[in-house]
Amino acid sequence: MSEGRVLIVEDDASIGLVVSSALAAENIDCQICDTVAARDAALAGGNFDLMLTDVVLKDSDGLATLKDAMATAPDMPVIIMSAQNTLETAVRASEINAFEYFPKPFDLNDLILAVRQGIEQKRAEPDSQAVSLPEANLPMIGRSSAMQDVYRMVARLLRNDLSVLISGESGTGKELVAEAIHSLGHRKTGPFVAVNMAAIPGELIEAELFGHEKGSFTGAVGQAIGRFEQAQGGTLFLDEIGDMPTHAQTRLLRALQSGVISRIGGKASIRLDVRIVAATNQNLEELIAKGKFREDLFYRLNVVPISMPPLRDRTEDIGLLAQHFLTLAAQDGLPLRKIDDGAVAMLMTMPWRGNIRELRNLIYRLALICREDTITEVTIAQNVEAVPGADMPVQGASFEAAVTQFMREQKARGVSREKLYPKALAQFEIPLLQQVMRHARGNQLKAAALLGINRNTLRKKLTDYGIGPGTAG
Repeated sequence: MSEGRVLIVEDDASIGLVVSSALAAENIDCQICDTVAARDAALAGGNFDLMLTDVVLKDSDGLATLKDAMATAPDMPVIIMSAQNTLETAVRASEINAFEYFPKPFDLNDLILAVRQGIEQKRAEPDSQAVSLPEANLPMIGRSSAMQDVYRMVARLLRNDLSVLISGESGTGKELVAEAIHSLGHRKTGPFVAVNMAAIPGELIEAELFGHEKGSFTGAVGQAIGRFEQAQGGTLFLDEIGDMPTHAQTRLLRALQSGVISRIGGKASIRLDVRIVAATNQNLEELIAKGKFREDLFYRLNVVPISMPPLRDRTEDIGLLAQHFLTLAAQDGLPLRKIDDGAVAMLMTMPWRGNIRELRNLIYRLALICREDTITEVTIAQNVEAVPGADMPVQGASFEAAVTQFMREQKARGVSREKLYPKALAQFEIPLLQQVMRHARGNQLKAAALLGINRNTLRKKLTDYGIGPGTAG
């Protein structure tokens, strides 16, 4: 007996075959179609437990037309597959109440498990209805697998008020995630109030959060509404929560547990209608072990954890981010610049200790000082304090000085012009190749992409210079 019936909408025949074969092995019947028209005909004439669909199809945008098509089967779970791996796709999937969203490439076992769970939900809840969300601006950029995890989690948070704890290094975009959760969710018409715990003196944090009445303490010359009240009906973003002093943590915990606050010096109870999103660049579990952060507060905040990846772990997004920041720079009155592939490849080799914030600042600076319309590797080498390249630092003045010194030495030795270029190339190219191969951990495909050259060209250079695949220099 069949375990369920699934409609697969996929115009890549190989993916359709692999998925249908895997589901058939699980005793699940499948029907495959590769166009929106064929999908609509199948829905009109068939009874399916679940639909598994791609976004971009041969004849139309499958996701844009899906909402109307589902009117014929409003209780059928839908799983979205897409190579359009952006936050917009994840949110659009959420808008049609998709059961699950899988960015390509995906793990086949995870997909099969989701299909089974969707079929079980269909049979257990036959009257479920789709929920629509309004359009919104999308603040996050990136198509890396690390960002796909973030997008999927954000999409799952839009219809509930679960507390969220966003962790990540400084400059990774934690506040952007908090803003996305608010502006795309059902609280979007309410206020978004952000408070940076590290920027407020410890003795004033409670008054800042909960407000105070006139005369409640020295300097309280009038009544003040706290951030909790300001955020009523919306979202309160508690940034750098790890810097919150322990006395304020106790009062915050009490507010989260009871859902009620009172202003300092006041007697009236104020019932809260606020979603809490917190963020930290510290390891809160280590702070708990040191007695600097309350464990019970941690569990109250960490209902849904989101980890923001550092920029060095999502270097494939650097090109998109650079283009985005160039556009923003032009909107802010700076000259409109382009950036070439070589410059992007160089940016991908940098350590980015300041993460996206550091990249944004650099792009703005380059847009200002670049004398040409296009930012190139030379632009970066001349204007960046340090670009990792080799044992010899490749940096503005230092790089030019090193090249000038090398040429002087070669000229003093009587090296002809015909032989100068090969010598200079070997002098500076070898350490560059060694550094890039170290950065790529021996992966020639990734190293070639970073350098902006063909993989075969890279392989020949490595062979000519005797550089091993995992060279340490």
